[in-house]
Amino acid sequence: MSQSISSQGTVLIVEDDRNTAALVAAYLEREGFATVVVHDGGQAIQAAGSCSPVFVILDVMLPGMDGWEICRTLRKTSDVPVLMLTAREEELDRVAGLAMGADDYVVKPFSPRELVERVRAILRRSRPVSPQPVMVLSFAGLELDIEKHRVARDGRPIELTSSEYKILQALMSSPGKAFSREELLSQCYPQGEVVIDRVIDVHIGKLRQKIEDDPSRPRYIQTVRGHGYRFSDESGD
Repeated sequence: MSQSISSQGTVLIVEDDRNTAALVAAYLEREGFATVVVHDGGQAIQAAGSCSPVFVILDVMLPGMDGWEICRTLRKTSDVPVLMLTAREEELDRVAGLAMGADDYVVKPFSPRELVERVRAILRRSRPVSPQPVMVLSFAGLELDIEKHRVARDGRPIELTSSEYKILQALMSSPGKAFSREELLSQCYPQGEVVIDRVIDVHIGKLRQKIEDDPSRPRYIQTVRGHGYRFSDESGD
């Protein structure tokens, strides 16, 4: 078994033809993948368990356990993408491989460059898309743009102090959640500066003056008696 090291994830190559295995490994490593190369079925199952591959390239015709049996065994415990290699082009073979859980099927001889592109394409489809972070918080005409560090009401910019902005962002990020004064203090003074918790009441009062139509009857920032404050989670319609 041979192995290379990289940060792009490991591709397990199971191929008894050493020249073919070395060629495929070279192309994958050039594209930033690590590779683990084995030459028979027994080694394949062991390597799949030890190297945690992100992809498996699997020859059908192998000594000992053939590629179909390896694929079937892998599928009992893993959903790692599998691409099967074969010298045979019969439709029945392709269908059998796909039925056993393979994601793709390539007939020899093949282009190593095309093989790498197939690996990339299958990984793109199989890897979950990371959700994009919410960059603009909005409610009933009030918007807080986290990326631009701006606040606006009905399109009109509102100037906030640093503490007011931090409090508003914390509240708007979790509408309906009741924040204690201590929790809001930690947003304003993360280094643990000693201040009285009633400072939050002062900041909230100034915030309401800037964002509310009627600060005495606030729509956005609501008081939670005996605890602190929360941002409205009611419909803004």
